[in-house]
Amino acid sequence: MATVTHVVTAEHTARAVGSGDLEVLGTPVVIAWLEEAACAVLDLGDRQTSVGTRIEVDHRAPSAVGATITATASLAHQDGRLHRFHVAAHDEHGTLVAAGEIRRIVVDRERFAARIPDVGH
Repeated sequence: MATVTHVVTAEHTARAVGSGDLEVLGTPVVIAWLEEAACAVLDLGDRQTSVGTRIEVDHRAPSAVGATITATASLAHQDGRLHRFHVAAHDEHGTLVAAGEIRRIVVDRERFAARIPDVGH
């Protein structure tokens, strides 16, 4: 299991990230924090990284600027390179802010980078 903690600032709001017009924690930001926790669970070698393949998250409660959000991830299942994580985010009062599942696949860093097409060429 891994945990990351962030304080919501103006740059994390739905208005700032373009996912709405309210001054509350934006869904894309809470998802990024959940992915950060999922990545922290993995113990990968220097030649490896992981890439996200599927996200199923319910954003259940609003969080104001100044709220402290703790995102956690635990490995729910592993099948070869595929890793499924149970994820959740809570505020400092224990309110469940978001919960769901994230899937990531472990890849060879160089082989993956070699597959990325050049833009404009």
